[in-house]
Amino acid sequence: MKRFLFLFLGALFLIFMLYFTFVSLVPYSEGTRSGELIKFSHKGVIAKTWEGEISQGISGAQIFQFSVLDKNDEVIKDLQKNEGNYVKLTYIERYATFFFWGDTTYFITEVEEGQSPHFRDR
Repeated sequence: MKRFLFLFLGALFLIFMLYFTFVSLVPYSEGTRSGELIKFSHKGVIAKTWEGEISQGISGAQIFQFSVLDKNDEVIKDLQKNEGNYVKLTYIERYATFFFWGDTTYFITEVEEGQSPHFRDR
């Protein structure tokens, strides 16, 4: 009975580690999105994560929600500096996420300040 329990727990741990490795190393897609940065916050009760939104249209009808990993200090500073401005975000989409990474499967890797196609004077 002890041997079965040991093998079962070992197999369960191995499956979890393989799943975690797959989710963290294999991206589903990569790309860029542009829009006005309307929200960027550090939220959570148990695990604080960085979450944000950009508006991809004039009326705000199309909202792109994203997360930023804590290790990306430069991305966090750039997003805080550009809140309210038009930005171009480079992201990696993952198959899944964990509660300590963020709420979405989109993770920002780079931020560039952009020029709005709607308001050329900004």
